[in-house]
Amino acid sequence: MKTLIVTADDFGVDVAVNEAVERGHREGILTAASLMVGGKAVADAVERARRMPTLGVGLHLVLVEGRPTLPPEQVSRLVDTTGNFRTDMVRSAIAMTFAPEARRQLAAEIEAQFAAFAATGLPLDHVNAHKHFHLHPVIASLMLKSGKRHGLKAARAPVEPRAVLSAVEPDATLYRDPAILWARLMRRRLRAAGFATPDQVFGLAWSGAMNTARFAGLIERLPDGITEIYTHPAMTDTWPGHAPGYQYRDEYDALIASRKGVREHGITLARFADLRP
Repeated sequence: MKTLIVTADDFGVDVAVNEAVERGHREGILTAASLMVGGKAVADAVERARRMPTLGVGLHLVLVEGRPTLPPEQVSRLVDTTGNFRTDMVRSAIAMTFAPEARRQLAAEIEAQFAAFAATGLPLDHVNAHKHFHLHPVIASLMLKSGKRHGLKAARAPVEPRAVLSAVEPDATLYRDPAILWARLMRRRLRAAGFATPDQVFGLAWSGAMNTARFAGLIERLPDGITEIYTHPAMTDTWPGHAPGYQYRDEYDALIASRKGVREHGITLARFADLRP
């Protein structure tokens, strides 16, 4: 059997993203969305989510390139002089590994984001992290610890099969980051702890460029088991704070255009909440 979860990350960052999430779920194949609880349009996102009980909404932990949920002075070892999380993931990762005070602040911030999600009243479908920072072992441990207190049952482990990517685009520039090793360890760790996680995930190599043709290629060659394809849809490419070069509108269009292919290939659409640990 082939089961597919289609996720939109960055839900709550902007109304243009929120609208694409709602329309992608109602009119397309989007089944899940990852909520930024500190996003400037989070209230709008939560209101939309409450109108869509079939959309699986999870927590998109932000620990880099964003604002903390706690006051900056309470996470001083994690932020820069502007009060935002650092953009240098390597520097942040080192501090989180070796500095006890940074780890204490990290634990408090992760718990605060889970608590902020719980305050929305939405069921917690899953968790992942911005820039996949949850692959960091310290972040992973704290995330799962807080998650258990808040009823977490599923998470993303971004293991992307390169053979499938090459079959879709023979000349594709493949994602060769060493983080793929950490992703495999993360998948093993999640399953050993009783959490559900997909067998494979697509979205790394073509992050911000998961267009209709690539979606069609993945759907045609979807591996057996449980697959997640994560996306970054928006109704426009140039909303405030957008990532330069990301094809947000193309990704939204792909969510709508892929309905026929999913149906023709007998693929079952699901949320994380539908998975068994």
